[in-house]
Amino acid sequence: MGFQWGDLLSGVAIVLVLEGLLPFLNPGVARRIYLQMANLAPRELRIAGFCCMMAGLLLHFFARSGN
Repeated sequence: MGFQWGDLLSGVAIVLVLEGLLPFLNPGVARRIYLQMANLAPRELRIAGFCCMMAGLLLHFFARSGN
């Protein structure tokens, strides 16, 4: 099984769609969330980013192992 650019681009496209949902559906809530994130310490942002990456990797692993 080789690397497929189409799979990578599909993944990026899904991320962009999901990232755009909240600002599109409720811009006021999105603005408040972004302002709260701007006030977080760098360490807290790193921890949140790391947790999101690990959750994404686990989700991907379980989704792919089901095939």
